[in-house]
Amino acid sequence: MKALTLLLLLATVLGLTSCGRQVKARQPVSYHFEPGETALLQDGLAYAPKNAPEAVKRAIQAGNRLQDKPYKWGGGHAVLDDTGYDCSGAVSYVLREAGLMNGQMPSSGFMKFGDRGAGDWITVYVRPGHVFMTVAGLRLDTGWGGGRTGPRWKPMSRPGKGHVMRHPAGY
Repeated sequence: MKALTLLLLLATVLGLTSCGRQVKARQPVSYHFEPGETALLQDGLAYAPKNAPEAVKRAIQAGNRLQDKPYKWGGGHAVLDDTGYDCSGAVSYVLREAGLMNGQMPSSGFMKFGDRGAGDWITVYVRPGHVFMTVAGLRLDTGWGGGRTGPRWKPMSRPGKGHVMRHPAGY
């Protein structure tokens, strides 16, 4: 028993447990437009950089379709093409429409989604009870800075601290 306790303690200290392998955001999530590198936000709609992979372009198109939807607790789960979306329903919708996942999952499911760390094109930020994402540098979120607005592209910064970063493999 003592040996098992020491082994678990050592694994935790060395970062060999599943919690130790997570990459947590430490900086605010900020949007800075860079031509050809990030999505352009104009009149509430996002436009993908021309050189973005097709899946990223599909993700942006999917996010644009959500812009007039209200926040709806549980939205996007029982009905995939819903009248409103919560945070995990919106992120699931965008990733599904981009061809990067099947079905949907609650926010806690994103703790193990894809690969760890920030992606080159898409990053999912998750903490207990909330998930949001960036696509080509632009944040899609249902909250922060104005309450539960429904899924919207948001150029203003928000704290990233406390969120684990995950991304679809290759993106």
